[in-house]
Amino acid sequence: MTADTTPGVTADGEAAAIGRLASTVEGLRHELQRAQADSAGRALIEMAVGVLIERLGCGPTEAASQLDGLADRAGTSVLELAADLVNQASSDRISALAGDFVAASGQPARPARSAALRLRSTQADTLSRADAHAVAQSMLGHALHPLGATAVAIWAAHPDQSLSLAGAGGFSEAEVLRWRYVPPGVPTPARQALDRREAVGHATISGAGLPSIGSLEAPGGRLAVPAGSGGRLVGVLEICWPGPLPERTQSLQRQFEALAELAAATLETWDHDTEGPFGPADAAFEELRQLTDGLLDPCLTLCLAPGSEEGPVQFLIEHVNPAFVDFAGRPGNAIVGSRLLEAYPLAAEAGGLFEAVEHTFATGEPFRARNMRLSAHLDGVPLSTTAQVAISRHGRRLAVVWRLDDGTARVARLLQHAQRLGRIGGFEENLTTGQIHWNETLFDLHGIPPTAPPIALGRLADHAHPDDRQTIERFLRTLLHHRRPASSAFRLQRPDGVARHIRVVAEPVAVSDTQPTVVRGAYQDVSAQHWTEVALAASRDQLAQSEQQAAERARLALQLQHAIMPPARGPIDLHDLQVAVRYRPAEKDHLVGGDWYDALTLPTGEVLLCVGDVAGHGIEAATGMVALRNALRGLAATGAGPAQLLNWLNSVTHHLTDNVTATAVCALYHPGSGRLRWARAGHLPPVLLRGGRAETLPQLGGILLGALDQADYEEGEAHLRSGDTLVLYTDGLIERRDKPLQACLDSLLALSERAVGEPGARGLEAHLDHLLRFSDADTDDDTCLVGIRVQ
Repeated sequence: MTADTTPGVTADGEAAAIGRLASTVEGLRHELQRAQADSAGRALIEMAVGVLIERLGCGPTEAASQLDGLADRAGTSVLELAADLVNQASSDRISALAGDFVAASGQPARPARSAALRLRSTQADTLSRADAHAVAQSMLGHALHPLGATAVAIWAAHPDQSLSLAGAGGFSEAEVLRWRYVPPGVPTPARQALDRREAVGHATISGAGLPSIGSLEAPGGRLAVPAGSGGRLVGVLEICWPGPLPERTQSLQRQFEALAELAAATLETWDHDTEGPFGPADAAFEELRQLTDGLLDPCLTLCLAPGSEEGPVQFLIEHVNPAFVDFAGRPGNAIVGSRLLEAYPLAAEAGGLFEAVEHTFATGEPFRARNMRLSAHLDGVPLSTTAQVAISRHGRRLAVVWRLDDGTARVARLLQHAQRLGRIGGFEENLTTGQIHWNETLFDLHGIPPTAPPIALGRLADHAHPDDRQTIERFLRTLLHHRRPASSAFRLQRPDGVARHIRVVAEPVAVSDTQPTVVRGAYQDVSAQHWTEVALAASRDQLAQSEQQAAERARLALQLQHAIMPPARGPIDLHDLQVAVRYRPAEKDHLVGGDWYDALTLPTGEVLLCVGDVAGHGIEAATGMVALRNALRGLAATGAGPAQLLNWLNSVTHHLTDNVTATAVCALYHPGSGRLRWARAGHLPPVLLRGGRAETLPQLGGILLGALDQADYEEGEAHLRSGDTLVLYTDGLIERRDKPLQACLDSLLALSERAVGEPGARGLEAHLDHLLRFSDADTDDDTCLVGIRVQ
């Protein structure tokens, strides 16, 4: 059998052909780079030749020959010597930088010339370039690659605070197209540099959290240097590193400023309508942008996304007008630069927005709908609205205008504010695929950066306090095994060492009868509530203890008061007097007062009658009452009159008690003659009931006890007859908040006279009971009455 010798290409032959093609392309690329370097070198040499022509007064050929000879004698390259000559003849930032290098090194060594050579080569190449895009690539190749930078962007500033990408190097074509225009208000590093009018550096652009070109392609250090001349800023030079931002020494900073000056010189002659990495199509974009910015309704400008020629058609949101309102509540700068289906993934539904956009782009037919459904997801929460939508094609771009019919955007903003104020973060976890979605609040709550992976429910116990592990296990068992909504509280241990009290609520969402596939829920930081509850519990304990102590003090005061002065006491006979007592405590148990009374026969044969009221309530008032009552009993044994007794009792009150004041009325009755001597210390006058008529005894002078060290008291005298009734009382019997004192006394007199006519109130005790029952006092103070009837 013979082998098949049909002519064809074998697999090995194809591989060899592809290898030769790749080698050819690589060789052409190196040749292009050498050609670009030679072009920059020739431009620099031509500048040096011009310097020699001016200084030597010779022709171009002789000047070029002199340059070669000087380089041979100096033992250096023609290019380095040309840079030195241009630096000596110039007085710009580059020549100053070269001088600093020489001074720092002590000799004109080759390393000291390298920075100036790179910058001078960049300048020469810049002057020979036709557009800002080529200038950016020249800067990157000549000056920035040796410093470790991998990309550079030249931004042009506009009066409306917007930015245009004039030139770029080191970025992919898709990234350059995406960042061709930055609307006003987007906080990029370039905008920061313009606002501060100084260079702004970030250790890493990802750590800074600022949007900018190449955030994914060059996530490392970022430096933005304002570009201007004559005090006027025209743009920004933005330099990107793959790793952290290098230390900005003074020499490096001056190199960056020199490059920014070259960028400014390029921007001075840059026409954004015809130049740049995007070609002359920008003129059409600028015209459409101006048109949409004048609309009063929200409008998006769309263009074909990179890669749409080879794959499925995708549209990029290139611009939004100032009136743009996202129905999901997001700001416009969060939308610009993303694909339409990235910003609004639900637009791909049948008959949705994407289908209408695709049709208008393909056919050019304008599209209008009066009631189109628009949907989006915000932090895992589906939001939808209806709107009037109009779509029109303008060359290779589309304008999408919508008019919202409800307040969904406002509701979305309210939801975001409510989540932020309530410290609530929502999540959704797909148990099948393992995908987890968190909103921004949840990352902040857990103390991790937004770039960190979310924490799965199964790993929640690893981030909690060890004592809460069983609590979390019960929560997960209820949620995942029993497939029921569950909630729990635990202590979260954050990476920064801070412990937070968290409440988690979740529910399983099952799409079949087997196992739940999605769990949705929320975490809430309840630390403030927890510590408030702890403080309240401590306060409740302290309050309970205080209440217990107060109740104990009130009980002791009441026991002391009852021991000295029982609330109810039967009438007693003292010679020809019948004495009855009534005491009514305050309605509140803790308001134990200092009312007191006494009635006894003295060794002289006279009868002592007294009623007093110590100011205040509680144990202090009760002990003060006991002290004054016992002191008066002892003083009365001396045989002194009522005025003198009150004088002595005032001294006792002032000196022997702690800030105690009291009122009192003191009387001495002589049984044989019926004579009654009495005096009062700020107390209400006794009431005399005789022959059915009631009147008060005269208002004698006398200040309350304990107010002054020395006080004089006026003494009065009256004669009691058989059948007379004398009532001594405290202010709790008559005082009202809405009446003056005299009106209250008049009411007592009227009540006493009416009691005479009551058949059941003719006895002494019945009379006192009648006064207590029908008294209209409203001060809730304790009351003491002493009734004396002459038999």
